[in-house]
Amino acid sequence: MKFEDLLLEIGGFGRFQILILFVLCLARINLPMHFLLHSFLAATPSHHCAIPHQEAFVNLTMEEILLISIPREPDGTFRSCEMFSQPQFHLLLNSSLQPENDSVIQNCQHGWVYDHSQFTSTISTQWDLVCEQRGLNQATATFFFIGVTIGAVVFGYLSDRFGRKSMLLLSLVLSVVFGMLSAASVSYSMLAITRTLTGMALSGLSLIVLPLGMEWVDIEHRTFSGVLTSIFWSIGNMLLALIAYLVREWHWLLVAVTGPCLLSIIYLWWVPESARWLIANGKVKQAHKHLLRCARMNGMKDFALSPECLASLYIQPGESYSYISLFRTPVLRKISLCSGAVFGVAFSYYGMSMKLTGFGLNMYLSQFVFGIIEIPAKMIVYVLVNRIGRRQSQAWSLILTGLCIGANIIIPKCEMLFSFTSLRSVVAITGKGLSEAAFTTVFLYTSELYPTVLRQNGMGYTSFTARIGGALAPLVFLLDDVWRSLPEVTYCGVAVCCGSVAFLLPETLNVRLPEGIEDIEKTQ
Repeated sequence: MKFEDLLLEIGGFGRFQILILFVLCLARINLPMHFLLHSFLAATPSHHCAIPHQEAFVNLTMEEILLISIPREPDGTFRSCEMFSQPQFHLLLNSSLQPENDSVIQNCQHGWVYDHSQFTSTISTQWDLVCEQRGLNQATATFFFIGVTIGAVVFGYLSDRFGRKSMLLLSLVLSVVFGMLSAASVSYSMLAITRTLTGMALSGLSLIVLPLGMEWVDIEHRTFSGVLTSIFWSIGNMLLALIAYLVREWHWLLVAVTGPCLLSIIYLWWVPESARWLIANGKVKQAHKHLLRCARMNGMKDFALSPECLASLYIQPGESYSYISLFRTPVLRKISLCSGAVFGVAFSYYGMSMKLTGFGLNMYLSQFVFGIIEIPAKMIVYVLVNRIGRRQSQAWSLILTGLCIGANIIIPKCEMLFSFTSLRSVVAITGKGLSEAAFTTVFLYTSELYPTVLRQNGMGYTSFTARIGGALAPLVFLLDDVWRSLPEVTYCGVAVCCGSVAFLLPETLNVRLPEGIEDIEKTQ
């Protein structure tokens, strides 16, 4: 008897599974509110050099002071990072005149003045992470994703070693602790460290929710459970836009997005440990208790399987499993190497998610629209992965994401022409929907590729490579100093290349979840 046959006897998708999925999905809402927070936490408002008071300025308006103190760009806006070493009073006579020579222009000497009309404060305004320090501002997101990358390795191993539920609860507890410490940061160094630790903690939640839910449902409803779980990410995406709109001070914004993790700890106590994992690790009595509970809740009162019979499903392992096991056998090695290329999904997804301006919409509306467009994208994914399979869906959604990014390089950024602005918005939103379709597919696909004894190790490894992409994505924006379109070209190229690699992976549509490594090797 296989575990899927046992699930059918107790109700493969009854009230018990629906409640588990709902509770796990609620917890998943926490993820995008932290993973996509950088756009608001580290937003850089309009700014210019601070101008020290001089007696000569007494009878001048603020606009006149700026005119003689700050050089302007060709479009007439004041420069953000430079000032005149001496006031250029001759510009009061004719503002179209140029400064006497470039030697009078210098970097800001007295700090900056920020426009607080949109944000009360961000980490950029708190610690002047602008101009020469702009790299540190972008690095905040990179630190967070470095934490997520490390956490993927740690929680991937620990959840296979000590169980899904216990590591899920540990992940949430640590997320609350480090999230609140981030909100209380009194220096940039403290924020960088606590955001890194928050990323490590949240990685456990990211890794465990989907496999834990899928290990309780039958083959027929695996796709549904994967897509449903992903839809709640989109809900969290939209909630982030609302919370960020209402909370414009970065300390309280961190508190607002961390608080729901505390609530998740309370209701996740009800969720049982994965019966698959319990059986795979010889904990037959605990698995039997959860299976009886499932049968009763699903109305299968005639279910009567003794622990002894259930023990026949347990195969005594000949060795302990680790990340090295992912590369020991030929087929598993090929799967691991190809699925590792999935980092292109995160690279393009976070590249688009953190670029909330330049598409013709304000950043709050962009965030909300990006969240909305993900939902129909996931509905389409639900149909496609069941019709054309996981492999084709994964590959083409990622390739088309790259092509959309590439298209927006070509479309002119002319705000005076409404047609171009609208077209850029449509292409960007379409690309965002496709990138989310690729992300939704990869979580479902990866959890089906690896056997139960290595599933969390496999998810941890794949997430590790994906988070490398997430960590690099914000830094790529700094390449615009080399060539304005270089970041978009990079996102485009990586997405297309990584999508092409997905064609090398095996198809898992309507295939039983493998329990051991031998199940993987025999089916290929």
